Amino acid sequence: MKTIKFLLFSSLILVQLISCTSDFEETNTDPNKLENITAGSAINPIIYSLAVRNANEARNNNFGLMQVFYRIDDLSGQPFLYDLRTDIGASLWRDYYKALTNIVEMEKAAVLEEKVNYQAVALTLKTYAFSILTDTFGDIPMTEALQAETGILFPKFSTQEEIYTQLLANLEQANNLYDTSVGMVYENDILFDNDVTKWQKFTNSLRLRLLLRISGKKDTYQEMVSILNNPSKYPVFTSNEDAAVLNVTGEAPNLSPWDRASDFGLFRYYGDFFIDNLNKFNDPRRSIYATPARGINDEDLGYIGQPIDFSNNPLPDNIASASGINQEQIIAPMIIPLMTYSEVEFIKAELAQKGYLTNAEIAYNNGVTAAIELWGAEVPSDYFNNSDAAYNNTLERIMLQKYYALYLTDYQSWFEHRRTGFPVLPTTDAMFNDKKMPSRFFYPIAASTLNSDNYQEAVNRIGGNEINVKVWWDNN
Repeated sequence: MKTIKFLLFSSLILVQLISCTSDFEETNTDPNKLENITAGSAINPIIYSLAVRNANEARNNNFGLMQVFYRIDDLSGQPFLYDLRTDIGASLWRDYYKALTNIVEMEKAAVLEEKVNYQAVALTLKTYAFSILTDTFGDIPMTEALQAETGILFPKFSTQEEIYTQLLANLEQANNLYDTSVGMVYENDILFDNDVTKWQKFTNSLRLRLLLRISGKKDTYQEMVSILNNPSKYPVFTSNEDAAVLNVTGEAPNLSPWDRASDFGLFRYYGDFFIDNLNKFNDPRRSIYATPARGINDEDLGYIGQPIDFSNNPLPDNIASASGINQEQIIAPMIIPLMTYSEVEFIKAELAQKGYLTNAEIAYNNGVTAAIELWGAEVPSDYFNNSDAAYNNTLERIMLQKYYALYLTDYQSWFEHRRTGFPVLPTTDAMFNDKKMPSRFFYPIAASTLNSDNYQEAVNRIGGNEINVKVWWDNN
């Protein structure tokens, strides 16, 4: 087994590769002193690092962009006003390429050890990570990335079309590699407890996500239908028990991303768009996500959102504060979704709404139900009798409920908004960027300074390092 070396990430910042222990629950081992990696020793640190970064990205940026909740104490550089800092994507870029370095080492070890299930898992995790990077930034280093050992120190940026072609091929390869008869022999993973079938379902569910993402660019509908109509070959999520959702136990090192729960909602309030719709639905998730608004005498006023244009349109005088953040949602035990069963059902609903499948209403209801139950709530018996919550045969209604189903799921609601234009979010004259939703993030400064030639080539190709430059699949 090869020794883990210092590797050059595609951002070209030399950092020490995080070594991994085969026993994720062992807390008195210094992982940085481990010299060897096996096919199984990296899985849990990789899963945990991706999930923690995702949760932070959702809280810091996606919730603002999508008007879930946002800061009201400092209006400088705020995503909900479309005022994006140039370094907004730096942490995602850094931590994801760091995780990808470990994933590549895991994949090499799996091939060397002839552990096909671990190879399939590595391919799936690699695809998952690259998909979020490319959907956030557009063209990124992929084909030549993570190859410092072979002498490629300045990786070229792959086009997003090239990236998606490879990612979908990775998932097909992974699906063909899985072998339930041999199982997974190392310490149980923290996502699926070494259940090979659930890993395979994640692989194919992720494939549905990516095929739908590019459906406006390429006709991928029949491929999605073929997957869904062949569950023996391409199993996908069929319940919340299948879903790629990290259960954060609170036992070290599987801890909440926030040491202090109060930091999660500091100076933040839920937006009126987010709360108003939940009120219309009479949705049981309100009490899980939010605290009631408070009156000037500290009375409970129910759930009231903060207006997006609160500078010019403040809350009424009798309201002291809008609905804040229920800290209990991020105190372990808690969940961090990577991909949910409800997302698969909403994919089915969209395919049916467009005429490629049948029973759109059933899929829609399944998606809503699963999304509510994922957070420990019970669906009211009359929920779908409500005209505001019931399926109405429109893509807009599907995407509105999908927006809520993607709560805390990295940037997926932003990606889907860019793909479809839904849900339609309110705007305000206080917004920057001509009130237009940003289409991508700026490349990190490190990418421009340490890999300048390839960075400039990519920038010229995509039309500039600007937030309104659309990524390849974005036809909206």
